[in-house]
Amino acid sequence: MRAEDMPAGPAPDRIASLRAHLPDSQVLDRDALAARDPGWDAGNLNALALVRPGSVAEVIGLVSWCRAHRCAFVPQGGRTGLVGGSITAPDQLICDLGALDTIEEIDPASGIAVVQAGVTLSALQEAAAASGLHPGLDLAARGSATIGGLIATNAGGITAFRTGVMRHRVLGLEAVLPDGRLVDDMTRVLKTSAGYDVKQLLIGAEGTLGIVTRAVIRLDPLPNGRATALLGTTGAAQALDIVRQLRSGSAPLLAAEIMWSGFAAATCAALGLDPAQLPLRSPCLLLVELGAASFEAARSALEDALAALAETEPDLDGIVSASMAQSAQLWRLREDTDVLYRLHPQAPSYDISLPARAFDAYVARLRPALKAIGPAIEPYLFGHLADGNLHIVLNRAGPLQPDVQAAVEAAIYGELRGLGGSFSAEHGIGSKRIAALQRHADPVKLALMAELKRLFDPDNLCNPGKVVA
Repeated sequence: MRAEDMPAGPAPDRIASLRAHLPDSQVLDRDALAARDPGWDAGNLNALALVRPGSVAEVIGLVSWCRAHRCAFVPQGGRTGLVGGSITAPDQLICDLGALDTIEEIDPASGIAVVQAGVTLSALQEAAAASGLHPGLDLAARGSATIGGLIATNAGGITAFRTGVMRHRVLGLEAVLPDGRLVDDMTRVLKTSAGYDVKQLLIGAEGTLGIVTRAVIRLDPLPNGRATALLGTTGAAQALDIVRQLRSGSAPLLAAEIMWSGFAAATCAALGLDPAQLPLRSPCLLLVELGAASFEAARSALEDALAALAETEPDLDGIVSASMAQSAQLWRLREDTDVLYRLHPQAPSYDISLPARAFDAYVARLRPALKAIGPAIEPYLFGHLADGNLHIVLNRAGPLQPDVQAAVEAAIYGELRGLGGSFSAEHGIGSKRIAALQRHADPVKLALMAELKRLFDPDNLCNPGKVVA
């Protein structure tokens, strides 16, 4: 019998039983949830109750209780996901990992961190920086996104082109399976060839195969100085050529973010930046950052690199940050994507990947295809150029009508598989992209995913209704 076919039992009785099984302070009922911030999706806290375990043993206890009472449970981290991977139903429990927020160890000699799942990315970044290290992952939601959530979604972000995505950063993993067993694979080394790598199934599974509780994360050296430039380009092709040349220099390229002018103009206006000081007349803007031993050294390397580029790109326009504070302002132009959702509440957003050399042709085809669906539809376009990740947000409030949504998805996703890309680059599938997964993924892959879900979670108790139909 699967979870959806099981009797739920009266809610007050379940809450009382739960409080008898776990510390009362860890259980928040529906009334208490009403006062909490649900995060990106209002449905995140639409649950019977939220349980906040304080230890791995208590996570196991919660899962055991859920199995005994045939109650589905939804693991949650920072609730920053955009695809409905953490939404809940009124008869489900939330397993909030926020109390598992201990950084157990930073080992500079081995270049690793041992952390619990509720640690935020920014907390790990700060702890690692004290030893001159970095977890090799960065994204705008760093202050709220948790390590467990980043693992569950196989997050990418700004540095993926040089340090990989989350599955490349995880050396070891601990997780509670849907049957209450604990998988303890807390390997602390890069090289291991010891049978099936089960942890890789849990990375990117969005909490449907188990609850990540601890992890060993690879750390990389952190440059002491960083310098930023914002450059105007004729398109993605020119931006990509600049990136290739910067990567061949002596100072490491830390970031290469692309923004089309419509997106940059919207964020510039919302942030109150002076458009006269930015190269907004260019079709595309490229935000690049170099690292070095100090800010001065990084800025000098960046200026030298841009001077060399001027020989082959004489019309190149842009600014180099004069201070770390100005760098932060330039980064706000790219990272404050909340602006779009304030302008267009619940704006439909898409997160694709394709070979970066195909960006210009793809965008040239996409814009008229969207206008054919609705003459006023314009996409805001931005993303991680060096790894081929493009974000698309529409200039209208959501959700879309089903027929319009289907037409938009066909325009955005239709050619990606043929290009060797993906309709979901880093945000995951959640509940909102299951139909797209069914349409665009290989049928054999879909069948294997369904079999794995049945193997790990035969009663469909662990984050049901997500990823696997």
